[in-house]
Amino acid sequence: MHRIDFQSLFMALPGPHMILDRDLRYVAVNRAYEAAVLRSSETLVGRCIFDIFPGSADNRRRLEDSFQKVFRTGNVDTLAYIPYEIPIPEEHGGGIELRYWTAVHTPILDLEGKPSFLLQNTVDVTEIARLREVASLPFRDVPSEVALLQRTLEVEEAYQESVSASAQFRRLFQQAPGMIAILQGPEQIITFANDSYVRFTGDRPLIGQSLADALPELQGQGFIEISRAVYFDGEARSGEGVPVMIRRHADSSPEEAFVDFAYNPIRADNGEITGVFVQAWDRTDSFRAMRRQRLLLDELNHRVKNTLSTIQSMARQSLRNSEDPQTAFAAFEARLMTLSQTHNILSEQQWEAVRLQAVLEAGLQSYGADRVSLTGPDVQLASKGAIGLSMAFHELAANAATHGALATPEGRVAVSWNLVPGDACGQVLEVTWQESGSRAVAANMQPGFGLRVLQRVVEGEFGGSLFLDTKPDGLICRFRIDMPEVRAVASSAA
Repeated sequence: MHRIDFQSLFMALPGPHMILDRDLRYVAVNRAYEAAVLRSSETLVGRCIFDIFPGSADNRRRLEDSFQKVFRTGNVDTLAYIPYEIPIPEEHGGGIELRYWTAVHTPILDLEGKPSFLLQNTVDVTEIARLREVASLPFRDVPSEVALLQRTLEVEEAYQESVSASAQFRRLFQQAPGMIAILQGPEQIITFANDSYVRFTGDRPLIGQSLADALPELQGQGFIEISRAVYFDGEARSGEGVPVMIRRHADSSPEEAFVDFAYNPIRADNGEITGVFVQAWDRTDSFRAMRRQRLLLDELNHRVKNTLSTIQSMARQSLRNSEDPQTAFAAFEARLMTLSQTHNILSEQQWEAVRLQAVLEAGLQSYGADRVSLTGPDVQLASKGAIGLSMAFHELAANAATHGALATPEGRVAVSWNLVPGDACGQVLEVTWQESGSRAVAANMQPGFGLRVLQRVVEGEFGGSLFLDTKPDGLICRFRIDMPEVRAVASSAA
């Protein structure tokens, strides 16, 4: 049995054939192609087709799109009719000649089934095309070939218009802000997913897979069951603010999101259901904002009640059994100002946390930085801790200004703090208030409202311990607070 010489067969084919690689360079041309383009294989092989035949912008785009489509999809593509300018070599008269072609582009696959080369078979229909004008004139006998070409032109133009409209329509869906997907058949094969849908699902490969295989974390959450029900009974389903656990990144764990969705059946012309049209909107940010707003409102109500309770207690204790209304009012006003300052600091930090140093500076800055020293690590206080400690430090400062170190020009106050390991809840805050340089005879705190505030904050609110001692040089106050609302941020000294 004789083997076929495919090289000789290729060269002997009566129709023009040529082969391009993926860079659109000529790999081979047969003799019919050489004759059609008036060039030898030596002048073509190895060169890019558009370097030799640049063509007009529109026709070149159509030809190149067809090439790229074949390499991209691995499918045959046909240009039923394409006009293309051919530069005529000088030995054949020179100039540019407009030719009309029909071209079929066929992929040549490698061992892995991927298109490595492209085979073009062209038919030069220029002579028939030049009879088009004759076909449009009345009372002329027109060859059947011309009528056939005219019909071919109409089909090609209609096809190109439909492709253009379809591509434009697809782009609109692809770029839509809401999520869109199409599930085909009872297996729910994803045949389309727009950019928003792909981003929401973590940029994973979706096309050609079933919904259950592409997004396995949806199993048991109801979405797969809903889309199947829409396919089998033909009734649309929708939902608002539905929670879903979804992988928002390809290699991450599922996280909670909230979506609005609408599933609608896709029907063929005969009414048969062929798939499900999915629309969805990511409402995660708005739902989280609503949840946060609800929590903030609840927290605000709680804080307002606590603040009003604190003010009521301060007013009652400041004015009770006071022989001097002006002194009592001044004490109440000072305590109210301390509370207001702490609220301002917390508001600046959006009530998240505030530095202990900032609370101390706000309460003691009026006495001068040269008279008050602050030393300790960077410690953050939650709102409860910030308000309670600001009131405690105010009472210590008020006592020092009336009876202790801050009542004399030479007096000084040193406040230091540290975090030490606690028994159960992590770290414990230790604070030392030490006065010095005071010649006041009554350096001890008076057993009044100030002491009760200090005891209520340290021992009552925070369950801590309080130690007070008076030395000849001034007051020493130490307390420990064991509570989760205090935490260290850095170990550097303030």
